[in-house]
Amino acid sequence: MTIDPQTLIWCKSSYSGNGGSCVEWAPTQATITGIVPVRDSKDPNGPALSVPSRSFAEFIVGVRGGAFTAT
Repeated sequence: MTIDPQTLIWCKSSYSGNGGSCVEWAPTQATITGIVPVRDSKDPNGPALSVPSRSFAEFIVGVRGGAFTAT
């Protein structure tokens, strides 16, 4: 299945502010297909990664749990 990223509704964290250095995801698509499209907000016309919903959920658990640190 080919997904046109321009037709999706994208979201980003409320913590990201307006700096443009954010990861965006399309949660509605995840509900429909089980795949979470993810992209860089600095390049909304660029490529999007397709991540299985379960893997994306595990990533979010890791982020919230402090598994990743900023450098």
